[in-house]
Amino acid sequence: MTYNVEKIVPYSGDENKGAQVERMFDSIAENYDTLNRTMSIGFDIGWRKKGLSMLSKQNPQTILDIATGTGDLAIQAYDTLKPQSILGIDISEGMMDVGRQKVEKAGLSEFIFFDKQDCMALDLPDDSFDAAMVAFGIRNFEDLDKGLKEILRVLKPGGQLMILELSTPRHFPMKQGYWLYSRLFIPTIGRLISKDKTAYSYLPKSIEAFIQGKDMVAALLKNGFSEAFYKTYTMGVCSMYLARK
Repeated sequence: MTYNVEKIVPYSGDENKGAQVERMFDSIAENYDTLNRTMSIGFDIGWRKKGLSMLSKQNPQTILDIATGTGDLAIQAYDTLKPQSILGIDISEGMMDVGRQKVEKAGLSEFIFFDKQDCMALDLPDDSFDAAMVAFGIRNFEDLDKGLKEILRVLKPGGQLMILELSTPRHFPMKQGYWLYSRLFIPTIGRLISKDKTAYSYLPKSIEAFIQGKDMVAALLKNGFSEAFYKTYTMGVCSMYLARK
């Protein structure tokens, strides 16, 4: 199945979505954390905390952090869950280089590792992680079904997947307020802080096009997960999905 979000790309041209997303994140890596905090008004820290609390009951010891970016979720996961190891994977070396510096500064280099991987075809063995997580990156997947199947493959039986993703509020007045925020505030701040003017026009478009709520739960179930459900935070601005292998 092709999802609308898979057709939304950062740039014009013949490159596939994965290549364009890699180029985009490499270009904004240096300023990404500043932009992220500014645009989320700091709410992203609380969203990650709530998402990680959903994994805490299982006490996962080996965790795969997909689309790890600059490693914020991996660092917060170690602080919260204290696993044996976390592998952060991403297609952007620029983003992971920032993450490696943050992990080293935090003294966590023996627990958190980074590797360039494409989640459409993971170079990882079957049944190898207790938990997997994706924060604000699943809408960038070139092929959502293929990516979900790969995550399912590398999870151990009984392992959990936790996804955090930005979503579009559906009720007044948050729906109208969020439209103004995403169409005016995000692109304007992105252009002021980032060298890549296109990146933060792509962001709101990809959020609007991405499936959410029951549709995302259906995608998880269709691709082999069970016990899938979702919660929303901050009046629908962020959605959390939890599913089990």
